[in-house]
Amino acid sequence: MKKEKWNEELPVVQFRIARPTRKFAEVMRFYMEGIGLKKIGGFEAHNGYDGIMLGLPGHAYHLEFTTREDEGPCEAPTKDNLLVFYIPDGDRMEEIVSRLSEMGYDPVEPENPYWKEKGVTIEDPEGWRVVLMNTGGIG
Repeated sequence: MKKEKWNEELPVVQFRIARPTRKFAEVMRFYMEGIGLKKIGGFEAHNGYDGIMLGLPGHAYHLEFTTREDEGPCEAPTKDNLLVFYIPDGDRMEEIVSRLSEMGYDPVEPENPYWKEKGVTIEDPEGWRVVLMNTGGIG
């Protein structure tokens, strides 16, 4: 399968979403054990920061979580700030929902009713919301 290139006006080769966390170990567990993302990189004591990059191996987009000792709490901005995972296999999606529930992360009522119709919303350890959305084979 041939990889598509970005529009020449925006020659991006990689995409990262980075966010600080004060619950580093809990957030890592949620996204790695619960969601199923893999560690693809990380660092320790880099200018006062520790961090981890999580993603899907072989893809040029990933999440980065950072922490540093001298920073206060990192509260989620709103209930409509969402990280949406489009999952084509409904059974696999339900496995993820069940695994997260066993870890103590149950579905929550989404702010926008669209997500209730289309997926399952779950809060991570700091209240950031994740939507697991079954695409029914459309990916």
